[in-house]
Amino acid sequence: MPILVMKFGGTSVANLDRIHRASKRIAREVANGYDVIVIVSAMSGKTNELVGWVNETSPMYDAREYDAVVSSGEQVTAGLMALRLQEMDIPARSWQGWQVPVKTTGVHSAARIEEIPSDNIMAKFGEGMRVAVVAGFQGIADDGRITTLGRGGSDTTAVAFAAAFDAERCDIYTDVDGVYTTDPRISDKARKLDRIAFEEMLELASLGAKVLQTRSVELAMRYKVKLRVLSSFEEYDPEAGTLVCDEEDIVESNVVSGVAYSRDEAKMTLISVADRPGIASAIFTPLADAGVNVDMIVQNISEEGRTDMTFSCPVDQVARAEKAMTDAKSAGDINFHDIVADQDVAKVSIVGIGMRSQAGIAAKMFEVLSNEGINIKVITTSEIKISVLIDRKYLELAVQALHDAFELEKA
Repeated sequence: MPILVMKFGGTSVANLDRIHRASKRIAREVANGYDVIVIVSAMSGKTNELVGWVNETSPMYDAREYDAVVSSGEQVTAGLMALRLQEMDIPARSWQGWQVPVKTTGVHSAARIEEIPSDNIMAKFGEGMRVAVVAGFQGIADDGRITTLGRGGSDTTAVAFAAAFDAERCDIYTDVDGVYTTDPRISDKARKLDRIAFEEMLELASLGAKVLQTRSVELAMRYKVKLRVLSSFEEYDPEAGTLVCDEEDIVESNVVSGVAYSRDEAKMTLISVADRPGIASAIFTPLADAGVNVDMIVQNISEEGRTDMTFSCPVDQVARAEKAMTDAKSAGDINFHDIVADQDVAKVSIVGIGMRSQAGIAAKMFEVLSNEGINIKVITTSEIKISVLIDRKYLELAVQALHDAFELEKA
């Protein structure tokens, strides 16, 4: 039988009633002739609770034990979902990551999937099982320890299973009914997109849109997985949601497809750095080793052998970045006068594959922000996106103004 992958996020399995509702959707697909692999997240709020327990017990925790604890939420959901399906007379069985097995790297709390052998689950399908309920977000390293994939890792699990099992489609059920041109909570003109290109979705996910995890979109694009985002709370509609697909599958699209934002950004500047060959490596290698996710980078023109280096990172990594730079300075690897952190900034981005062939998009974006009295602190661009750092207090105004200026409410 053809295989369908269905992933249910935390809000979709937040309690027993919602698990029951999700089970009905699964039953419908079984009735449509599919063998179904269901990927489940932990019940809403459970992962945060588990992380809190770990931090309270051991602030400087062992990452291997952290993974052992936080992966348990998905296991509970998988077992409950399998039981619910069995009560509906659907042959179902729950699977933990190590039982499949989902083979990953050994980087705890940020592991990457390396292989998903299909033999075990396919053998059970051959014996009459119709639904495999798999705990998302987790796998097993070469040393036999449980690993987790990072926040949103269940999305990645789902896409990886769809690729490994050559599934007909991967449906991601969440609490929104698709991908929007921007956050509907900020702009009431936000419009649901029927289709969006992999590249656009990848940029939106990496820039702050929380619909899909970035890694899951990367995998879908690489393996050409037919990916659909839809709501678990809407009535059944085979055409519902947003299809994430190849650019060639989109007949016509706007120059700009969406406005994304990230509220929790910080701008850090190393003042008066010695400008010499290798200085960028001397700065960003310690930051990488410290686990700081650097995004935007700007270096000023050198003057008398000194320069300023500015970069952005998540606001909760500022202390880690400051320590990494201070340690590097103490070790004599870099020399700078001071390090300044601005923790009151936000990142706003416009994304669209049409930007490749359309001139003047950056100028228009900057003009719109200027007309609203919004000062730009840092700018970065790629082929299909432009991002700026601005004062956080102007975030919603910037998003609304850009959404209106590019007329994203129009199909």
